[in-house]
Amino acid sequence: MTTNIIDELTWRDAINQQTDAEGLRDYVENNKISLYCGVDPTGDSMHIGHLIPFMMLKRFQLLGHHPYILIGGATGTIGDPSGRTSERQLQSMEQVQHNVDCLTNQMKRLFFDENNDQELTMVNNYDWTKDLTLLDFLRDYGKNFNINTMLAKDIVSSRLDTGISFTEFTYQILQSMDYLHLFRHHDVRLQIGGADQWGNITAGLDLIRKKEGAEAKAFGLTIPLMLKADGTKFGKTAGGAVWLDPEKTSPYEFYQFWLNQDDRDVVKYLKFFTFLTQEEINALAEKVETEPHKREAQKTLASEMTLFVHGEEALNDALTITAALFSGDVKQLTSHQIEDGFKNMPNATIGKETLSIVDWLVETNIEPSKRQAREDVTNGAISINGERVTDVATDITAELAIDGKFIIVRKGKKKYTLVNLI
Repeated sequence: MTTNIIDELTWRDAINQQTDAEGLRDYVENNKISLYCGVDPTGDSMHIGHLIPFMMLKRFQLLGHHPYILIGGATGTIGDPSGRTSERQLQSMEQVQHNVDCLTNQMKRLFFDENNDQELTMVNNYDWTKDLTLLDFLRDYGKNFNINTMLAKDIVSSRLDTGISFTEFTYQILQSMDYLHLFRHHDVRLQIGGADQWGNITAGLDLIRKKEGAEAKAFGLTIPLMLKADGTKFGKTAGGAVWLDPEKTSPYEFYQFWLNQDDRDVVKYLKFFTFLTQEEINALAEKVETEPHKREAQKTLASEMTLFVHGEEALNDALTITAALFSGDVKQLTSHQIEDGFKNMPNATIGKETLSIVDWLVETNIEPSKRQAREDVTNGAISINGERVTDVATDITAELAIDGKFIIVRKGKKKYTLVNLI
């Protein structure tokens, strides 16, 4: 290992807090460290915010360390109070298991590489908690936690005014048990997480030292809270979260999210989310300053992230859709690409009977009146499947539909409507 991972994370501005910065730096300089990060199965897909600490795990892996990904099959039945102002709604055990299966498959697609021998292990904390009795929990673990200390942690103190159940109050004990189990059975010596996990991480370290002795060498590290340059939370759009599941957020939408990042944020995201070298990122940062109109950094970020999450075929589709919508040459798109690219654009439905373009535009509500329709057609403002139409006598027939399903209308330079033929 020629590069110290701490130097790499520091350059990427990826370190928020450390429990023992000097000790961790020395340890990873001289040892291959096993480390972990967890995610609870509160849903059947992760969103891009979840990716942040796991990208850091991947950086450890690339430098020869051994990451563990923990899926919280047990903690997911309880609910982490971190970052919340109210109680979570408990899910059924069946729903939790479904989510565990989905997240496990998602993690495997993202982080397992069959073409190399880099170490990576996945674990589920349900495996070591399912047989634990209440008395064992209280005697073996609860006895090691001081109520005053637990109340002082931000994850609990922030909820005291609105209230917190005993169930969520004990979450930090369960997460601490995870760290102790992994320390004992897998020699895991580092837990990483988001900034809101500091209280849970330090609770785990306290438990390790109480159980294993004060000399036990274990560490904690958190990632900074990700905010956009305007101060709003990263990862949210007008349509909600940006999901990794292509059924929830299509690869085209995913690509567009990264492509549309602010110049003030794009270099930060390149550092956090891509595996480009420092030299490559510095070169892109210079282009942001000297040639911002070319958006080279955003294009690179969008391509790197779409390739990583969805693969080469999905990236090619996203690039094809993007180019087609920019140029207006949409007739080469497949129906699948059209469905992805027009998912959140205006839609209309009409039958397959032949109509004049003027009547057809009014029937689909693309135009408010026949007068306006005639004016826009005559002025060349209407394109059908990428072809400009200027003759008001033109008929729109079912034969024009792409794959027998869709007709794409562009009004002006950018206003698209997807018309579904039924």
